[in-house]
Amino acid sequence: MIEHDDPRLHLCVVTDDLRDGTAGLVERALLAERGGATMLLLRLKHVDARVLVEVGRALVAALQIPVVVNERLDVALVCGAAGVHLSPSGMPVIASRAHVSDGFLIGFSVSGISDLEHVSFADYVTIGLVQSAGDASFGLTTFASLASACARPALAIGGIDASSVPAVRAAGARGIAVIQAVLGAPDPEVAAATFIAAFGS
Repeated sequence: MIEHDDPRLHLCVVTDDLRDGTAGLVERALLAERGGATMLLLRLKHVDARVLVEVGRALVAALQIPVVVNERLDVALVCGAAGVHLSPSGMPVIASRAHVSDGFLIGFSVSGISDLEHVSFADYVTIGLVQSAGDASFGLTTFASLASACARPALAIGGIDASSVPAVRAAGARGIAVIQAVLGAPDPEVAAATFIAAFGS
């Protein structure tokens, strides 16, 4: 089981899209890694499995940080990824655990108290949306309650910027997960470095 203070969890960058193709995404990911990103979550909702495998293999080959694949355990295994990230509506964590070797990371998305019953075989969780605009966000008080209850290292996700990182850490976050704020930034290296600096403060 992953340690609560595992540095791989400090800054998880989540892919946004393939607007600049596979090569462009890999380049942005490399810049984020150079800036201090510690994990990459491959999530591309509108591509087929063939493209997802192609992109996954390219990222795994290029990056030194762990690459985890959203929802698709089959793609993660084919790509040689470090893990998979699951949701309550997807493949059960316990079923995934039966098909992977020791050391394979399994993350799980938590958005409410009802999701906590599924986390016992996960290595880490993401909890959110913490402070995104709209009714879906629930704030730091709820995040802190869920993070404490899940007994797993928790990454905060949803509307987090560098200025809010200290408060998120104080609420119990062992890491943060961001999408547009790093891989969608004009300079992913600078953006990642800003988050890492804030996380270490």
